[in-house]
Amino acid sequence: MSEIEKVKQLRKSTGAGFKDCNSALKESNGDLDKAAEILRVKGIAKASKKMSRNANEGVVVVSGNEKKMSIIEVNCETDFVAKNDDFIEFVKELSELNNTHSSSIEDVKKASMKNKKTVDENLVALIAKIGEKITIGRSKTFNKENSKNYFYQHSVIKDNVSKLIVIVSLNTTEKSEKIDLFGKHLSMHIAASNPIALTSDLIDKELLNKEADLIAEELKNSGKPEEIANKISLGKINKFKDENSLLTQDWVMDTKMKVHEVLKNLEIPNLSIGEFIRLKIGE
Repeated sequence: MSEIEKVKQLRKSTGAGFKDCNSALKESNGDLDKAAEILRVKGIAKASKKMSRNANEGVVVVSGNEKKMSIIEVNCETDFVAKNDDFIEFVKELSELNNTHSSSIEDVKKASMKNKKTVDENLVALIAKIGEKITIGRSKTFNKENSKNYFYQHSVIKDNVSKLIVIVSLNTTEKSEKIDLFGKHLSMHIAASNPIALTSDLIDKELLNKEADLIAEELKNSGKPEEIANKISLGKINKFKDENSLLTQDWVMDTKMKVHEVLKNLEIPNLSIGEFIRLKIGE
């Protein structure tokens, strides 16, 4: 086998660049296996150096079906890489593994990909090849009995890869076009309105305390009597709860109605909204 053929084979098997493959073959005296090991070690070194950088771009990927559906975030440094074919191919296969392993990232990282290497090994190789920090971020799987999952994508890059994805689960055993349409619209509503929680009592107490402190600071120098200021403060915090709780938000399709009113008007027994997640790159 000629040197150029060895370089081509090494590039194909490792995904490394021409220059790195050529250098590794010289270092290994033409031994392909040793050259691949050299590239792997160098790739780990390159990857570790890049991990101190910021990775605020990337994609969100969804996989699965109405019974079991998963979402996973993969971050990189630039939007250019987020649209790279090698990156997209990696995240799409990663997403399927994430659904298989129910968003157990520890298990996902150990799982074998199509090339027989683990996710971790492929991640290191991809970082070395592309030259950017790449990390696996947030993930979640919806797999509850007697429920149906719906999703919505915004800023789609390719197929199931986007910049923003919503998954929402409806608790129901019935099947109907009316339910499916509501599930679709609800996922779109969540994308647009970005609720914090399903109901106000599920909003994180620390977040509520922070909002209350901001309101108190705002009213401190207003010159209003304490009793009036307290009433205004209570009204503002209640408004904050209503605007950030899914069930009490204005319905994006008809702002004269609340989400809970739309749900009630469907007149479908035992239909309720379960879990939801909204993942957007950069948030």
